[in-house]
Amino acid sequence: MVAGLRRLTACEVVIGTGGIGSGVVFALDSDHAIRREESRAADLLDSRDYGKLHIVCHYLRTLLRPDLPVVPVGAVGADERGSALLAELRAVGLDATHVRIDASRPTLFAACFVYPSGEGGNLTARNSASASVGLADIRGVSPLFRRHRGKGVALALPEVPLPARSALLDLATEHGFFRVTSFVSGEAGEAEALLPRTDLLAVNIDEARALVRSRHSDPAAIVTAAIDRHPGLNMVITAGTSGSWAWDTGRLTHSPARPARVASTAGAGDAYLAGVLAALVQGRTLADAARYGAVVAMLKVTCPHTINPDITAETVTTALDRLRC
Repeated sequence: MVAGLRRLTACEVVIGTGGIGSGVVFALDSDHAIRREESRAADLLDSRDYGKLHIVCHYLRTLLRPDLPVVPVGAVGADERGSALLAELRAVGLDATHVRIDASRPTLFAACFVYPSGEGGNLTARNSASASVGLADIRGVSPLFRRHRGKGVALALPEVPLPARSALLDLATEHGFFRVTSFVSGEAGEAEALLPRTDLLAVNIDEARALVRSRHSDPAAIVTAAIDRHPGLNMVITAGTSGSWAWDTGRLTHSPARPARVASTAGAGDAYLAGVLAALVQGRTLADAARYGAVVAMLKVTCPHTINPDITAETVTTALDRLRC
């Protein structure tokens, strides 16, 4: 695993599959959790929400050198939302060649909610174009894997079916890519089958709890349980205001949550992952990469959108210097 981390210094391409979509954000006026059968009024915010793959790839494109290709593999609908997202992907410099237009399904859409504390959640459509991503889509990037054998990063992210993510990890394994896996809490049981083909697992504390089937509420105890269950797997685990942990199969480090004026925490975990990967590609250790990711997440939460367009390599470097990380 550690050798895989060192291999990232020769990275020539990033290829990822996951959700590409958008959504709306509602602000709740109370921190008590939404209950079953509850109808609650909320304010519709002027906030833009994006799918996980879009978020991570956007930040990788803005944080990494411009000549390193970042290639999302996914699908959007033949609708106005899909056309706008394709335009945004291309505008930031992403290679959208392998984002298919599915005329039979709508573009992925989510309804997000944010509590006054800044925490929140979302409901995401599962009958979207992203849900149609399959083996043919993954096979379409086989030439890229062959061309960059042993010199790439593969991302298997949520909001597309697990078989598609599994196929991407198979290609990545065959061609010696560094393999990154994430999942949502509800699919933890099935997603565990992906971990033998994973070099870095990136989850939040609820997803880690689901993975180990823990009843603990203490984040540190959940992190320990995850390490005990998968001691040979590199992991980064985020836990909101409790910070984040990085395990490099021998050393556990904790990065505190950086203080910031919070506009929204939605998308902070995806920003953190992108920051970690960008730092690894730049040759940093996992512990240093986790600190870098924490600063990217800090900058993200100051923005109401799940993508903060002001985050660049320069703004992160400035923040690192200010914080003396």
